[in-house]
Amino acid sequence: VARLEAIRLFLAYAANKNFIVYQMDVKSAFLNGVISEEVFVEQPPGFEDKLALDKVFRLNKALYGLKQAPRAWYDTLSEFLVNNGFSKG
Repeated sequence: VARLEAIRLFLAYAANKNFIVYQMDVKSAFLNGVISEEVFVEQPPGFEDKLALDKVFRLNKALYGLKQAPRAWYDTLSEFLVNNGFSKG
């Protein structure tokens, strides 16, 4: 998330140079990040499987609220962009 001052500065510069500015939002972005370490979760209240009340579940992808979620999303997006011709600077 960018600071408001940075966004204002960018938009002022873009307007001055007559740049076209695009914006995007990735729906459920954090849910698309792949986590590398093993993370286990309990069944959330109201969604318990009555046949498996004593079980925990291993996550394959990130969830909102998971501390690894922002980094997992960044790594996933970064890899996609680099593989499609963009470069890190």
